[in-house]
Formats: sequence, C-alpha cells, structure tokens
Amino acid sequence: MAPSGSRRVDCWRVLYWIPVLFISLIVAWSYYAYVVQLCIVVYLLVYHVLFIMFVWTYWQTIFTKPMNPLKEFHLPHSDKELFEHEDRRESQQEVLRRIAKDLPIYTRTMSGAIRYCDRCLLLKPDRCHHCSACDMCILKMDHHCPWVNNCVGFANYKFFMLFLAYSLLYCLFVTATDLQYFIQFWTNGLPDTQAKFHIMFLFFAASTFSVSLAFLFAYHCWLVCKNRSTLEAFRAPAFQHGPDKNAFSLGTRKNFLQVFGDEKKYWLLPIFSSLGDGCSFPTCLVNADPEQPSSPSGRNPSIESAGESHQFPPKPLRESQSRLISNGQSEGSEDRDTQGETTVTPHLRSLQNTANLSVLCPLTKYVISRCEVNMQL
Repeated sequence: MAPSGSRRVDCWRVLYWIPVLFISLIVAWSYYAYVVQLCIVVYLLVYHVLFIMFVWTYWQTIFTKPMNPLKEFHLPHSDKELFEHEDRRESQQEVLRRIAKDLPIYTRTMSGAIRYCDRCLLLKPDRCHHCSACDMCILKMDHHCPWVNNCVGFANYKFFMLFLAYSLLYCLFVTATDLQYFIQFWTNGLPDTQAKFHIMFLFFAASTFSVSLAFLFAYHCWLVCKNRSTLEAFRAPAFQHGPDKNAFSLGTRKNFLQVFGDEKKYWLLPIFSSLGDGCSFPTCLVNADPEQPSSPSGRNPSIESAGESHQFPPKPLRESQSRLISNGQSEGSEDRDTQGETTVTPHLRSLQNTANLSVLCPLTKYVISRCEVNMQL
C-alpha cells in the first residue's frame, strides 16, 4: 500500500497540469472559432502555418526534459562520506573547494562559499539552480513556468523564446483579421447566428493575450541580449570578486548565438541548436579566481573553461562554440601588441633625438641600430 505522503505528491503533480490543460483548451477553441465559425478562406494558409509553429514550440517547451549537471559535479562516494562526517562548515567548504579546483566553477554564494545542493548532493555548475517544483538542479535555470509545467533552462530556453514569438504572432494575426467582424458585431452588421459570439470572444481573448505576450517576449529579448536569466536579472551572480550582473555578457551578437546557435537555418525552428554544454560558460571577467589553477599564458581561466584550451568537458567543444570567444581574445592580443609598441617606441625616439643633438660614440649608435632591428623583427 502506497504511503499517504506519496499520494499527496502525486495529487499535486496532477494539479500542476491544470494551467497546461487550460491553455490547450483555449487553443483548441480558437482553432474551432477561426476555422469553422469565422472561416476566412483567404487567410487559412497563413493561419495554419502560425498555428502549427505555435503548437510545435509549445509542445517542445513542455516535454523537453531539463538537463541535469554532469556526473563530474556529483560528489564521489569517499568525498560524500567525508563531507557528511564533517561538523564544521569551514571543513565542509575545504572539501568542496578541493573538488571544485578540477571543475569549471567560478560562481559563489553571496558569502563567497562554494555553491552546493544538499538535496541533489552535487556542486552547482555556474548558472545552475535547484527547482523546488521539479525537485532537481536545472542547468542555466531561468524560471519554472506553470503554463508549461516545466522548468525553462538551458535545454529548452530557445524553445520557450520561439513559443513566445509564435504565440504572439498567432494572437496578433487573429486579432487583426477578426477586427472588422468585431466592429460589425457592435454595429449590428453581422447576422444573428452562433458565429458572432465566437467572433466576439475570439477577439477579446486574442487581443488580451497579445498584450501580455508582447511584454513578456520583449522582456526575454532583453534578457537574451544581456545574456542573463530571469533569476540573474533579479539577483546578480556572485564571483570571487563579488556580484557581477554582466559577467556572462559577450556582446549582443554573441549572446544571441549562445541561445540560438550559429546555424541560421535552425533559428526559427524548435530544434535544439544552443551552444555549449550548459555546465560552463565564457565570461568577460577581468579578475581571475585565485582558487582556480593559474594559466601559463596569462589568460582568464573562466574564458578557458568554455574554449578549446580547457580539459572539461571530455568531449571538445565545436568550432562554433569556441568562436564565441576567439574574436575577443584576438582583439585583446592585438591591443596588447599595440600597447607594447607605443611603450617602447618613445624610448627609441628619445635615443634618436639624443643622437641627433649630440655626437655619440660608435658603440652607442650601434646599440640604437640593433634596437631598431629587433623592433622590426
């Protein structure tokens, strides 16, 4: 016999599907009202295209399973026992810091501690959060959406954006094509049939959803351009040097590519094409984390975690993923070279001016000429 606690949880899970059922019924009724009752033949082709894309993206957002952190972020059995037997919080943090050194983890709690999930027993990757509704850690969690009964995160954020876009276009199209008949309803220009009530309620529903969807879609477009999640917009991620709300922003274009991918043919389709693995993300941080191993080349280790030089994850990132940060690194190296030239050149010029103003010995002239040759090389 199943315990009462599990029955209560199952009942709550069934209730979570009520918003999804409500949206599904609204969409089904709108299809009947527009195609059967209104039946504007000239618009049916465009309508069905928008309807199919709307339903497809909604389905993908609902049934795409959120991605869990990789097994490397789970505590090994020996470290788990050591962590559980430690009573002092500082000793537990020492265990977590020792494990985190081999992982691409750079975010911290507001107090500077390693982020650890007590329920999932794992070190939280950057931008990962535990969802109480799903009872699991979600990679790059944005929010838990009751209208899809699913967490919106790394695995389905692109689908969620397309769902907002196509649902907004769907509602705007229905509102625009139904407007003239809605005006005729109030001017008594429509015949007294059952269809006129469907026309009236269809216009009200489509226009109301259009306003709310427009604000929500605009807000998430802003988040994509800033490379932030909804959680990060309300609370900036914390690093070793403190909170930084723009740490993951690489520029509008690269932020867009990180969500929609670098293959344009997939941008408008609910097919997964986001860049990265969801566990590590390139950052624009200047201050390196002192707890992470130093890089011999002097580059930011947080950037290396998402590029081709980092050893995690085991499978190398695709060329399209490393391209997000390659341009920034090349531009930075060019700036350093330019700074080096502007630093050395004034010294040579001062020596040349000194040589022109006074008669120097042949050895001094030889040293100046060798410096010029080395600079050219």
